[in-house]
Amino acid sequence: MDPPAIPSKPALAGAVASGSLENQSKGLGRTWAYVLALPGAAFLLTVAAGMLVMLRTPANAAIGPWRTGLSGQLQKAFIIGKSSLSLSISLNRAELEAACEDFSNIIHSFPDCTIFKGTLSSGVEIAVVSTAVASSKDWSKSSEVLFQKKIDSLSRVNHKNFVNLLGYCEENEPTFMRMMVFEYAPNGTLYEHLHVKELEHLDWAMRTRIIMGIAYCLQHMHHDLNPPVVHPNMRSDSVFLTDDYAAKIAEIGFWKDVAARGRRVSGDDDSAFSESSSTHPECNVYDFGLLMLEIISGKHPYNEEQGSSVVGWAAEFLEDRRSIGYMIDPTLKSFKNSEVEVVCEMIKGCVNPDAKKRPTMREVTARLREVIAISPESATPRLSPLWWAELEILTEAS
Repeated sequence: MDPPAIPSKPALAGAVASGSLENQSKGLGRTWAYVLALPGAAFLLTVAAGMLVMLRTPANAAIGPWRTGLSGQLQKAFIIGKSSLSLSISLNRAELEAACEDFSNIIHSFPDCTIFKGTLSSGVEIAVVSTAVASSKDWSKSSEVLFQKKIDSLSRVNHKNFVNLLGYCEENEPTFMRMMVFEYAPNGTLYEHLHVKELEHLDWAMRTRIIMGIAYCLQHMHHDLNPPVVHPNMRSDSVFLTDDYAAKIAEIGFWKDVAARGRRVSGDDDSAFSESSSTHPECNVYDFGLLMLEIISGKHPYNEEQGSSVVGWAAEFLEDRRSIGYMIDPTLKSFKNSEVEVVCEMIKGCVNPDAKKRPTMREVTARLREVIAISPESATPRLSPLWWAELEILTEAS
């Protein structure tokens, strides 16, 4: 049997019908041409007008750096050089003074820096970290180089589980000042919630969410950035918690190195300070293993009285899966055995004495994700203060 014929396009009924349809087609074609052309022309005029306005905007307009240092813009706009900030230094100080209630709203005070809480006019809360160095005489060129390098590295992180840098302020006269402005996380540190009984207790679900948030952020810092950014002091007191108890890694320990460079005597080699503050991704992996152990056990990472680390205490439990339950914080009313097992598996790998045998953060995160069903989106804060700050920028710009 022959296959059925494929139907062809239907022929027109005759020459008269053909001419009539052709005329109608031409008329409709002209009509649609007007319909499509007019909106297109209007759109192009709007774009051209917008570009003209942008070109006419003064290039050297004074803008507070903490207002535009968002989503990677700090690196593009303000790390080019001091000259771009020179017109707004005095304004920066005045606005920061107002936001921080004349620098009286102190959150923490350390030997090398002070942390203030501030509130912008829009209601966005910020954390302002100021060096304890009070005079330019104690601020060496080496201190300034480290300060600028840290601005560069912190501004590149830009992760929702990181206490992101919003901007910085520097002034030499009449008052010496070096400050950085960060997002504010209102629920204190992870250390406080693990070891201070008066604070909110963290259940198992909250702890696994914190673990995954830290893991995702460290993976981003180690593998997505070039060169990688490595946290020099990854501990529970460097992890802050948001309103909904999401983890946000902070880095303020570098102020100690900055102050140390300022106190150095003439002729000292800067390499000693560089080496003391430098670290490698493998060190962060070890720190993360120790941090996971602290989170699931509720124990301090180091027992000063006994002079021992919690790793030594946990070693025998990590070797025997049947004993893992004895490691769990007794204040936890419930936990998932499968999640405990995979966390302990990763702890054992991360604290391996041989740094070369430790897994990378990408490998750690992938293994944890196989069992702990917390996505990167679920581990981030539901309401980021950075988003509100960006909204404020757009509002003021318009």
